[in-house]
Amino acid sequence: MAYNVREMLNSFVGGLENLSATNPENVGAFMGLLGASYEPKTLDLKTKELMSVAIGCYNRCEYCIVYHSYKAFEAGASKEEILEAAMVAVAFGGGPSMAYSVTLLKDCIAEFEGDFK
Repeated sequence: MAYNVREMLNSFVGGLENLSATNPENVGAFMGLLGASYEPKTLDLKTKELMSVAIGCYNRCEYCIVYHSYKAFEAGASKEEILEAAMVAVAFGGGPSMAYSVTLLKDCIAEFEGDFK
């Protein structure tokens, strides 16, 4: 089964926008936490996005994998770096992390890699 990862990405981003209309304090707090966490400091943004891909694969969070694989490409990561980060997740998460790496993450790479070449 192939995922429509572009649709998933748009659904997630649109869902946040819609939720912020009725719950602005909660969404604002969440977005503030993300903004502070992803601000480049000792670690650059690309490294943080690669970490996020690995965590998404480990946790089997489909929307996290989609969003952060896109953001990793946007931050300058290569396909090889994204896959290497996912393999770290597999070292900790075993079969379930591998399953998401060879399906959903593979589809994300195929869909998003060309957006940033």
